[in-house]
Amino acid sequence: MNLVEELRWRGMIQDIMPGTEDQLNRELTTGYIGFDPTADSLHIGSLVPILLLVHLQRAGHKPIALIGGATGMVGDPSGKSEERNLLSEEVLQANINGVRKQLEQFLDFSPEKNNAAELVNNYDWFKNIGFIDFLRDTGKHITVNYMMAKESVKKRLDGETGISYTEFAYQLMQGYDFYWLYQHKNCKLQMGGSDQWGNMTTGTELIRRKVSGQAFVFTTPLVTKADGGKFGKTESGNIWLSPEKTSPYQFYQFWLNAGDTDAQKWIRLFTFLDRSIIESIEKAHAENPSQRVLQKRLAEEITTYVHGADALCSAQLTTEKLFAQQSAPAESLSRADLLAIEGVLTCPISRDQLAQGLDVVSFLANSGVLPSKGEARKLVQAGGISINRKKIDQVDARVDTTLLLHNEFILVQKGKKTYFLVQAN
Repeated sequence: MNLVEELRWRGMIQDIMPGTEDQLNRELTTGYIGFDPTADSLHIGSLVPILLLVHLQRAGHKPIALIGGATGMVGDPSGKSEERNLLSEEVLQANINGVRKQLEQFLDFSPEKNNAAELVNNYDWFKNIGFIDFLRDTGKHITVNYMMAKESVKKRLDGETGISYTEFAYQLMQGYDFYWLYQHKNCKLQMGGSDQWGNMTTGTELIRRKVSGQAFVFTTPLVTKADGGKFGKTESGNIWLSPEKTSPYQFYQFWLNAGDTDAQKWIRLFTFLDRSIIESIEKAHAENPSQRVLQKRLAEEITTYVHGADALCSAQLTTEKLFAQQSAPAESLSRADLLAIEGVLTCPISRDQLAQGLDVVSFLANSGVLPSKGEARKLVQAGGISINRKKIDQVDARVDTTLLLHNEFILVQKGKKTYFLVQAN
């Protein structure tokens, strides 16, 4: 399979400009994707564009990762119902440094390669362009009619909040990025999410009108979950690529808990396993779904790719202690085991309160395991709370210092998969 055929099979192409496949088959092609530095870490929603660049490089082409140092100061209206808060230069620079470090983890920047990856920051060319110069040399090539016809703009115009001139101009800035890269890096391809189609084609139009050049784009579908939930979101928030923001254990668990439909789609999107291997995994999963072969292989592959083999082993060991050994008493866990459990939230409680004894509802609320006594009472009555691996179903059950593990911790389980380590102090 050529690159486009491979990406189509993996479900990574939604819209593609005519001639794109021929261009990629004809010559070494430089292609880019933009990354918005809205945080100091990318999250798993950024993995598809990252992997697109990796696939591009593996196929012999040259990838460019563009960090939007300038456009990040403006804000992209695509897919958003209201204007976001603008970042200060100090916060933006910290975010850029974090994103740059992560991208260097996945792409090969070896200077001796003829298709070595490059990192660019669009602030480097926008900082020297005056407002009048931009209007005269770039703005005159794209009509307002053309810009207003874009779906992202139309949605905001029809909404309650409207759209500011700042965000309206975003597509022109992104279009100029493509033009600049075309002129200075011989970049002929832009890739991105399906919500970026309008911004991306503005770039090809600008290249055509300013220098009579030909450039190409294709988009990838936005990743969704079969149950309608937002991809990459959990009760505790985003799933980040940074191990400081999302531990490898939490990262591993996210993929391990995928539904069958999602796992079948995601193993194509997020791994480099070839077609025959994926189809054999799917076959094994279909024969015995309870073994969750598909989810386990997905979680193993992507955790290793993002965090490394050691982090995968640690995540699997944590999973084994928390889930596979449920019948073992909590007292069998050493203090080191408790402290080594990744992704388990630690909550404080006063040792004096425990010495006097608390009902379980007060214990859960006072420690912060649950936000209120009302919610704690409902969850206990529903059988959704275990303490030191013992189910608690009576709201007047007592919690005191006799339950402390190693005279320090109480292990609380909420539902099937959420753990808290309550620490007496």
